[in-house]
Amino acid sequence: MGKTEFYLVSSLEKVFPCKRPKPMENTTLSVWEGMRGAVQLVFYASEKGEGSLWHSYRISVKGAPAPTELYKVELLPSDFPSWEDAAEDENYLTHEPGLFPDLLMPLEDGIIRPIPRQYRSVWISFPVTEETLPGTYEVAIEARPEAVGISGNGAQQEEADCGCKSGMQETAADDCAERTVLSFFLRVGNVKMDKQKLIHTEWFHGDCLAAYYHVEPLSEAHWAIMERFIRQAGRRHGVNMLLTPVFTPPLDTEVGGERPTVQLVGITGTKGKYSFDFSALARWTAICRENGIEYLEIAHLFTQWGARATPKIIACIDGENRRIFGWDVPADSPKYREFLERFLPALQAELQKLGYDREHVYFHISDEPSEENKSSYLAAKKQAADLLSGYPVIDALSSFSLYQTGIVEHPAASNDHIQSFIDAQVSDLWVYYCCAQGIDVPNRFYAMPSARNRIMGVLMYLYQIKGFLHWGYNFYFTQYSRKPADPYRMTHSDYAFPSGDAYLVYPGEDGEPLTSIRAEVQNEALADIRILNTLEKWKGRGEGEKIIYGEETEPFTFKKYPHSAEYLLSLREKLFDALENG
Repeated sequence: MGKTEFYLVSSLEKVFPCKRPKPMENTTLSVWEGMRGAVQLVFYASEKGEGSLWHSYRISVKGAPAPTELYKVELLPSDFPSWEDAAEDENYLTHEPGLFPDLLMPLEDGIIRPIPRQYRSVWISFPVTEETLPGTYEVAIEARPEAVGISGNGAQQEEADCGCKSGMQETAADDCAERTVLSFFLRVGNVKMDKQKLIHTEWFHGDCLAAYYHVEPLSEAHWAIMERFIRQAGRRHGVNMLLTPVFTPPLDTEVGGERPTVQLVGITGTKGKYSFDFSALARWTAICRENGIEYLEIAHLFTQWGARATPKIIACIDGENRRIFGWDVPADSPKYREFLERFLPALQAELQKLGYDREHVYFHISDEPSEENKSSYLAAKKQAADLLSGYPVIDALSSFSLYQTGIVEHPAASNDHIQSFIDAQVSDLWVYYCCAQGIDVPNRFYAMPSARNRIMGVLMYLYQIKGFLHWGYNFYFTQYSRKPADPYRMTHSDYAFPSGDAYLVYPGEDGEPLTSIRAEVQNEALADIRILNTLEKWKGRGEGEKIIYGEETEPFTFKKYPHSAEYLLSLREKLFDALENG
């Protein structure tokens, strides 16, 4: 039979088919209740077995303190992995096009089939719940042959079920050499972790889900799909704020174009007066509350990149649904001001009834104002400022000089420009990154190492960041929302964004979201923050900073930080020892 090699690697390793990944050095992995640990089982077949069939192996896990989840790591294509000007940044896995490991496909039957001369992996996730007892567990991962293929005379041969056992990372005895058992230690802590303090939003695109699954927006089928994706975001991916389409969000929309209508508030206009139906919004907030969404961010009140126009808003006028605002209505329109005077107080009162008070509702004016459109942004802001009094208003911002003018009181600063905001000690500072942040700073493109994704948690803790924003939880359109894009084939939104920027999850069968390596690693970053916050509560902030810096003499910044996976893996174990054994 053909020879297949198995070994373990960490969750921070990306397994490419033509490059041997680095084996896991530390055989201990530490987690606490409400978190996930993960390792990967790498397999490599040096040749095909006898006959025409490849070998199959059944993967099983024993000794874990709770049920485990197995995922096959699938490869996705990218012919746009990075910007050209990022070519000198050496903290990429590659700048070349190719196939990248990202999608985690549930391996429900536990069966894998190695492909000759390709490295592949199984992602093994260990969710720790309140039922999980603290302690140290030796976890054994077994790969057992299912069959050896077709013999020379065409007869099917079955692998014998021998009873031999192996030790840590050892292959079984010679008489069943293809059966492998690999072990590591999973430590489950006793300390109760602090609740996530970081406000985390990944912009949720309901219209993309309707388009991908070919369902009518806000139909029962659409609601069912959105609920599944919101559940995944809130319960698994640490999202606790959700972009809420009280009207269709005016984001990434071509000038003069429209995105599919996903407006949650029904609007009726009669003789210059408006009335509002909030029943769909109530349904949305109920789903949010059930899935841990503590904050709502209301769709931007003006168009993106300059706030020059009003968003698309549909109303029933004289019994007919019409678009009453959009690209053809300027931001400073008196009619829009009249509408906002009626709409915003009614919306705020309704949200209060639905359990979202002014401390848990955020508003936006327009995304990423620049020096060139300062005047239009200020004109738009003037339309709504008094109506938003007492509510936090945040907008993404790169220009510190623009912040100094007072144009945005609560900025979400891009991580490649955030140092000026930090130096100025801006309070309650948020951070974001998107497609433009591709040099030096953390991000989560396909082509970046996973450590570059996870280090963001340590940096946000060090600089006491209040919120993290990303624009793409599930953006399955081309740039400017011109047409739908298949996220399994066109991973860059028609060469608009490096692969890995536009979405964090994939649309699976029957409306089920599928997670990704990037989503799981980002979750590890969020867990790191919680661990550090808990350590700070028990032992003071200095203890966490001491462990973070170790022998380092220079402070970390969003452009200068440890690049290695080993740093982050070791940091987790040091934090565990400090909390549990210190």
